[in-house]
Amino acid sequence: MSKYWSRTVKNITPYTPGEQPKDRKYIKLNTNENPYPPSPRVIEAIKHAADETLRLYPDPLGEELRETIADYCHLAKDNVFIGNGSDELLAFSFLAFFEPAGRPLLFADITYSFYPVYAAFFKTNYRLIPVDEEFDVPVAGYTQDNGGIIIANPNAPTGKGMPAEAIEAILRQNENSVVILDEAYVDFGGQSAIRFINNYPNLLIIRTLSKSHSLAGLRVGYALGHPELIAAIIRVKDSINSYTVDRLALAGAREAIKDISYFQETRSRIMQTRERVSTRLTEMSFKVIPSLANFIFITTAQCPASILFQRLREKGILVRYFNKPKIDNYLRVTIGTDAEMDAFLETIKDAAGL
Repeated sequence: MSKYWSRTVKNITPYTPGEQPKDRKYIKLNTNENPYPPSPRVIEAIKHAADETLRLYPDPLGEELRETIADYCHLAKDNVFIGNGSDELLAFSFLAFFEPAGRPLLFADITYSFYPVYAAFFKTNYRLIPVDEEFDVPVAGYTQDNGGIIIANPNAPTGKGMPAEAIEAILRQNENSVVILDEAYVDFGGQSAIRFINNYPNLLIIRTLSKSHSLAGLRVGYALGHPELIAAIIRVKDSINSYTVDRLALAGAREAIKDISYFQETRSRIMQTRERVSTRLTEMSFKVIPSLANFIFITTAQCPASILFQRLREKGILVRYFNKPKIDNYLRVTIGTDAEMDAFLETIKDAAGL
């Protein structure tokens, strides 16, 4: 620990991303990446944009992409903000809507592990809402006094989803707080809250093109909400970095949104594979948490998850293991191609001694 570090840097516990090893070739089922390539239209758009205009700064607000997303979501352009991946949008939102050392921010005790990291970094008080034994988030937990709410829907790392009526109940009961819905995985079967944006000015939805649009390497996310919320995020962005999304990303993201048929084809394949693999694992005596995401959350009484994780890694298959209370005997498994998942099923059966 360097003497030059600030007190903030010394005290934080950073987020730990999924392993990206380079020592050998693995079947990577650990970071929820899409197993299929981006739309060919995306690649062509990026090639076309890679010209002499790269000497110029990109549009700081990405107006064309905002219009494309607005049309796709049946909203107005002023309801849309774009950023460098959904994690950046979450960071901006903490600064825009949650007071340091103020009333507590509410989020589930089992959810995306970046939330407590940001809360600590931005000195935001928070209170955890316990999930039940089946990892469902109780709506009643969000009726207490708060300075804001974040809900991942579908949730991570469990894949469990909340129905739209539950989300609306939370919005209705928290008119004086900003409710952020992290819909990173909603395209794989979840119920989006976009329909509520025009009726609830306290709702902010954050999405990413990393998962369902196969653009994890391009880094584009977007937020949807009332124009006053969008304006607040823009104020934060322009106080940190006015140009967060580069020209190539803007061009590729537009075509990813526009190519609806390709998007529908690849996400449908992932959902079909998810259901097939879930059924097969259940037949093998695994408990599989019902998932509405592009991953599954599994456990078996036959082998501790920590050991199973290591055995799979030794066999060239990477999954995600979280050594945390309530979930330390579960593995999160990204849905890959059918061939990758067939290899996974064969390997995990042997690894678990089934």
